Amino acid sequence: MENGKKNWYIADGYLPYKGAVADANFEGHEAIMFLNCNEQDATCYMDIYFEDKDPIKDIKMIIPAERIKCVRVDHPDEMGGVLIERQLQYSIRIRSDINIVVQYGRMDIAQPNLSYIGLMGYSE
Repeated sequence: MENGKKNWYIADGYLPYKGAVADANFEGHEAIMFLNCNEQDATCYMDIYFEDKDPIKDIKMIIPAERIKCVRVDHPDEMGGVLIERQLQYSIRIRSDINIVVQYGRMDIAQPNLSYIGLMGYSE
């Protein structure tokens, strides 16, 4: 059975205003969820593209076998040391040596009622 794909794309990256919601432990953020249903680890490379500067390429990530890994885009320690600026448009390409599934989420707290978007990456 084939689980997922090797190439994934997230076109709508936009790390929102951090802020804070009163009486809640929410921060504006984005996250990438990797699902590896295989019996072997997945070696992934992430490339980040921008409108007006050169891409950041080959950020290496290991997704353990039969596990999920959530990477907060606003945490450089989870992004291979890469710091993404807030409120800046970017896109992501993820290349894996085996089939995986990639999902993306954004919590935007710029408004008092906050919003969360979750979507599947585009795969091929």
